[in-house]
Amino acid sequence: MSAQATPPLRPPGLGLLLAEARSLIELNASLLLAPVLLRACKGDGHPVLVLPGLLASDLSTALLRRFLTHLGYRSFAWELGRNIGGVYGMRAKLGDRLTRIHELTGRKVSLVGWSLGGVYARDLALHRPELVRSVITLGSPFARDLTATNGRRIYERLSGESLDNVAAADLQALAGALPVPTTSIYSRGDGIVNWRTSVLQPSASAENIEVCLASHIGLTVNAAVLWAVADRLAQPEGTFRPFDRGGPFAIAYPPLKPANSSQRA
Repeated sequence: MSAQATPPLRPPGLGLLLAEARSLIELNASLLLAPVLLRACKGDGHPVLVLPGLLASDLSTALLRRFLTHLGYRSFAWELGRNIGGVYGMRAKLGDRLTRIHELTGRKVSLVGWSLGGVYARDLALHRPELVRSVITLGSPFARDLTATNGRRIYERLSGESLDNVAAADLQALAGALPVPTTSIYSRGDGIVNWRTSVLQPSASAENIEVCLASHIGLTVNAAVLWAVADRLAQPEGTFRPFDRGGPFAIAYPPLKPANSSQRA
């Protein structure tokens, strides 16, 4: 008997999309919680390249980068203007940016990518693993059905790249294991990206962190997300330990679920 085909995923509904307005509340909450956030794990000075999402610029990641700088990292913007998409089209430019940062600092670079920026980050780690220390994605659609987002039409129109034409080998690679420690942070309340497309296969060097009630737009400013990013970046180079769901934002991190339960449509 042949295996039943997995039904395609759908983008988040209108209710979740409209609820993205709560990102303003997340931003204000993080500003109020700044004294708590600054007690996060301190950095070792290694470089961190932060990549914005579709239609966003470096302004969208300014708070995240400032937070990382305060913790002791060398935080870098992508400096490529507004992100108008194109995984294939941006690959060479991002590779050059990554190389320059590596040459400037003399150290491997951690990549933190929000939404489409996280897809870029995973693609960079696959093609330039010798320059990458770790990858952290925030609400990034890299698994199962890349079309299950409310940004598909905008991406295809601006980038000129159709998601239907992505090579099967590239899809498998993006969704598969990376050669560096990897963390995917996502929210089931994401109103832009179907959260199931952000779930990676856990391993000894890769894990998922769900953040309750976070919006897609708010993933770069949400206090629980910022805390988790700081914790993951603080790991010594070449090592990986599971994320501790305790601490001041413990209520935001649901308990781990079996791997197969998170993959259900």
